[in-house]
Amino acid sequence: MGIAFDYAPDRPEHIDAILNGLDRYNPETTTVFQDYVTQQCEDRSYDCYANLALLKLYQFNPHLLRDEAVTNILAKSLTVFPSPDFSLCLHLLPSYILSPPSSSTNNPSSNPTPGDAPLSEAVQKLTILNNLLSGAKYREFWQTLDKDDLYADLIADVVGFEELMRVRIAVTVGQSCREVERGVLEGWLGLTGPPFEHFVREVCGWGVDDTRGPKGMVVIPINKENEAKGTVVKEEVKFEQFARVIRRAYEQPA
Repeated sequence: MGIAFDYAPDRPEHIDAILNGLDRYNPETTTVFQDYVTQQCEDRSYDCYANLALLKLYQFNPHLLRDEAVTNILAKSLTVFPSPDFSLCLHLLPSYILSPPSSSTNNPSSNPTPGDAPLSEAVQKLTILNNLLSGAKYREFWQTLDKDDLYADLIADVVGFEELMRVRIAVTVGQSCREVERGVLEGWLGLTGPPFEHFVREVCGWGVDDTRGPKGMVVIPINKENEAKGTVVKEEVKFEQFARVIRRAYEQPA
């Protein structure tokens, strides 16, 4: 049996009471949810259901929206990919936030549009990261994250963001591969040298065979996801199922 969508093992009792009661739609609980988002960023916990509830409150009460809370929710949702949490959060945001920044900034005399807001730019940046992860472009993910200082600001509140991302990437790789060239995996994890060795051996429990390939080969133990299994297709078709076809073959044409 799968885990319920609204389940979060570390959810405080007062948050659970709000989510299961009418106060979930009370604007006064907005600050409570915002503090809970901050707590998630600090202690590495994650509660998608509560975060979605906060974004829903922002829909009903746009004057209460806080940019920092929105970007932190989106950044936290990246740390649980390949789950669809980022897309779920994104679809609860107002359309003007989802609009890419317009070119009006090139014309000082023009009036700014909602898409020029800092929050809109931040959402666009985080969406780029999500798209790279969804396309398994892990090397490009790290390159994009490192080349723009804005990304550092967006993930600053999420403690251990880079480590959490490496763990999620490693989980995905471990589900689909048995061996990976060291140079390739270094790009996927954004690590080289001793930090790479430590992460692969100590965190992931994988092995490194330096005698194979130009830089060595990372060996991933067999698990139920990456194990190659033969599939035997067996079809059971009863003769009665062809009775009508055979009968038609002997019928005289009209």
